[in-house]
Amino acid sequence: MANILVYELEKKIYINLTNRCTNECIFCLRQDKDDVCGQELWLENEDFSTADVIEQLNKFQLSDEIIFCGYGEPLLKFEILKQVAKYIKEKYPHIKIRINTNGHANFVYKQNVVEDLKGLVDEISVSLNASSDEEYDELSQPKFEGAYEEVKKFIKACSNAGIKTVASIVDGYKGRRLDVQKCEQIANELGATLRVREWIQGGY
Repeated sequence: MANILVYELEKKIYINLTNRCTNECIFCLRQDKDDVCGQELWLENEDFSTADVIEQLNKFQLSDEIIFCGYGEPLLKFEILKQVAKYIKEKYPHIKIRINTNGHANFVYKQNVVEDLKGLVDEISVSLNASSDEEYDELSQPKFEGAYEEVKKFIKACSNAGIKTVASIVDGYKGRRLDVQKCEQIANELGATLRVREWIQGGY
């Protein structure tokens, strides 16, 4: 089966760039299955180009928003993401572009990549996931130390760049409740708004 690089969910278009992620979140649906609403998002290989993504994108009736979000961390395919976003902005300037990210990109690339996203991305949603380092490590299972601080620094960098920034948390995992008020306070102090996503067992 060919790679699904672009898919539709709830009348929105999503772009799926990689299987790789720097987290192993215990609530992530990829822990349980390879599909979203029957669409198999686990890529057979990652040897594809910007043109391959655009080819699939152009097969869809595009909505008012396109989201970079798939089975892995989209900013790990940074160059392709930028090129696709540039194409969308040039051809469909009315379409809003959002990235859903775990906020580790600046740590991975050892530089502030957010500056390269200005003018290409309308909104960045960053997975805050917790109200403390310890809780983050437990829920997100990051593959490096100090990840929670990196996430917060990334949220601040996005806000400082003038990009609409949302910090998200997944609440209710197997009945577990987060301190939503504290998470909101952290998000606001970093210049972001908070989005609370209720955990869905088995995902979509």
